[in-house]
Amino acid sequence: MDAAVHRPAQTEGGELVSGVPHLDPKLPSGGYKPLVSPSNESCSVPLAEGYERWAPTYDQSPNPLLAREERYLLPLLSDLRERYVLDLACGTGRWLETLLLQGVRLAVGIDCSRAMLKVAGKKVAIAARLAQADCLSLPFQSSVFDLVICSFALSHVADLPSMVHELGRVTKPECDVFVSDLHPEAYSRGWRTGFRDGRSAVEIETLPRTAEEIIRAFYSGGFECVSHVPLCLGEPEKLIFDQAGKSHLFERACHFPAVLVCQFRAVLTEVESPENK
Repeated sequence: MDAAVHRPAQTEGGELVSGVPHLDPKLPSGGYKPLVSPSNESCSVPLAEGYERWAPTYDQSPNPLLAREERYLLPLLSDLRERYVLDLACGTGRWLETLLLQGVRLAVGIDCSRAMLKVAGKKVAIAARLAQADCLSLPFQSSVFDLVICSFALSHVADLPSMVHELGRVTKPECDVFVSDLHPEAYSRGWRTGFRDGRSAVEIETLPRTAEEIIRAFYSGGFECVSHVPLCLGEPEKLIFDQAGKSHLFERACHFPAVLVCQFRAVLTEVESPENK
């Protein structure tokens, strides 16, 4: 990883980050980029190995699921000038770059994959805003952030309640948290996190969760659910299918939800569990 990636992200005063743990593949977190369609020939690999192999080409192919997520989220991310933003499982820095263009006061990204951060570290705008860390042990002081984005990463987190608890520690009351992932129905139809490199088609191991499981974990961690929205692909994503030579798959891919996006908000008081309502 480049030196810029090893440098801990800091506020202007240098007080934000206390340290940067090393990669621990036993505690998964990280970026996520699903397949456009099922594959019957993929080999399955652990998280760390998968992103090590994927990182060099990760940014090179447009992905319709990421495009659909951005098309939904961008209108919700306005007037960010005074926000302190965390891009949790930032991968190669896609959202970190976007948020900086929105004029945020401070934005930092963390990821456990050294290979993905090496790619992110070559991008001048975000090189000094990256830290290698696991989502279960964030290298930040308490009550720092008032906006968090976690894009296509929850299915890489083995212990979701612990991740949410740690997220609650580093966020301010009323912090907005946006999370996205492959929709459970898409997963049930065979869509997977994966890519093809020079050796084979590769599927990265995941732990898919329902919307109810995600919402319950965030409630238990002190967050209320503002919305949970299933997103189908639409006409703006058709061009990506066309460019990939997969136009014949587009219509079928639009018939069921492809992406799940949830918005949570940290609350001042303990949140009542949905079971008790």
